[in-house]
Amino acid sequence: MAKKTTGLTQRAEQIYQLTTLVAGNFSLQEVLDRLAEAAVRITAVKACSIRLLDEDAGDLKMRSTYGLSEQYRNKGVVSKEDPVVKAAFAGQAVVLDDMRVDSRVKYHRATIEEGLVSQLTVAMKFRDKPIGVLRLYSPKPKRFEEDDINLARAVASQCAVAITNTKLYSEAIEGQRIAEQMRLAGTIQRRMIPRESPVIPGLDIAADYIPCFDVGGDFYDFLRISHTCIGLAIADVIGKGIPAAIMTSSFRGALRAYTDSKIGEDTVEEIIKKLNKMACRECKDGEFVSMFYSIIDVKAMTITYCNCGHDPTVLIRGAEIMELEKGGLVLGLEPQAEYETATLRLKDGDCLLFYTDGLTDAVNFDGQFWGRKNLLETAKKYINGPAEHMVKNILGYRRRFVGLAHQTDDTSIIVVKVHKATTPEFKA
Repeated sequence: MAKKTTGLTQRAEQIYQLTTLVAGNFSLQEVLDRLAEAAVRITAVKACSIRLLDEDAGDLKMRSTYGLSEQYRNKGVVSKEDPVVKAAFAGQAVVLDDMRVDSRVKYHRATIEEGLVSQLTVAMKFRDKPIGVLRLYSPKPKRFEEDDINLARAVASQCAVAITNTKLYSEAIEGQRIAEQMRLAGTIQRRMIPRESPVIPGLDIAADYIPCFDVGGDFYDFLRISHTCIGLAIADVIGKGIPAAIMTSSFRGALRAYTDSKIGEDTVEEIIKKLNKMACRECKDGEFVSMFYSIIDVKAMTITYCNCGHDPTVLIRGAEIMELEKGGLVLGLEPQAEYETATLRLKDGDCLLFYTDGLTDAVNFDGQFWGRKNLLETAKKYINGPAEHMVKNILGYRRRFVGLAHQTDDTSIIVVKVHKATTPEFKA
């Protein structure tokens, strides 16, 4: 009696040791190898195998063994439609008293050569979902009894938990790695956004960018053309995450490469056509770029622009509001698309408001959009102040409107005020 009690205590202790694997930060293969060995030692059999279900392939892959030869490990495929596997997945503990003559055994020759006679198969499940099978092998016929089955189920249960935890741990590590890559990509992308607005005589310029995720599709840029001319571009690459960030970086590089020292409507049109062809080559199905591109000539007091499917830049002149809509399709859809350009004369006191749709599409907890009306009303309140003051207040009013509601799009804004009294020299 004492001997039996000691044996049960030892087995209970061994099963408890399996729980330490569940909490351990081991690789999946390490866990499987340790569990296979532990299963053999606890049940005092010859060998153990652990197969994990591959739903895509419809079979069970041999992932770990203890006490089995390499030849037996690689004997062949075991389908999830195998009668023993199906019975185990249905909840049965399947005992084969003599594998050498049992019709349910597919690989008789390999079994005989390995010296295996009886087999016990139990399913490994997590939250009632089969994830694999645990098999124990003995060189003796009719080896497995009720106590062995109970022990095998206990081992299989711990196996399932350990395997699932290890997978979750691996996924968490991978998630952390990807999150770090996204963070670094976001840092690189934000470095492409100009840190400071340029200073040019006759203009007061301010801008801001608020990313929704680590990386996004918005960008704006200032391009020096001459001491009295500056190019301004604001764009939204449709898409999110790393693909949008890559396209944004590529597109920004192309924009800078195509912008030269010539000024005029023809030049703007040429640049847009080149950018469109580049976008058509690079964009995948469903991807495109909306952009508003313009050149402001302070000496001539003009703005030449092309709106490529973007939210129209707004010109505020006293009580008058004009939307700059001339242009054409978004970039990246049609290589031969035609684009219009327009030139407007500017006046002292004019205010130009460039933005992406993330600014007006911001939504609060009631599902209400901040909208263009609120944007323009706020801009009018600060029409007489500096551009930086207008940008900060527009974003502040919007922030109060949406509260803590999560936003799903980036926000970019540029304010340019025509102020002929300003005289600082241009700084890139």
